[in-house]
Amino acid sequence: MDKEILLRVGARIRDLRKEKGLTQETLGEKGGFHFSYIGQIERGEQNVALLNLARIAEALDVDISQLFTYINLTSNEESQSDIQEIMLMLNQKDPKQIAMAKNVLREIFNNK
Repeated sequence: MDKEILLRVGARIRDLRKEKGLTQETLGEKGGFHFSYIGQIERGEQNVALLNLARIAEALDVDISQLFTYINLTSNEESQSDIQEIMLMLNQKDPKQIAMAKNVLREIFNNK
């Protein structure tokens, strides 16, 4: 279990980094870390301190909670990836935009 949480958080950081179009080196520079440290975190080799996670989240321009928002990819990885991407997009919007998106989804699914 201990290693699994490191792997999941590391994979989530990697996904967010790639979504932002950042290299390990660029993320390291933004957060004040060596790129090899970022690689160790992403591979689950490094038990990263909470304060360092906060710096990584800031460098990624996401809330620290996003580093722990991952979906267990078991059955349909593509659908799960899409859901995760939608959650990330919504997390970056204001409450009015979220409410609008919710109404759009209701209309789509209630009309079928």
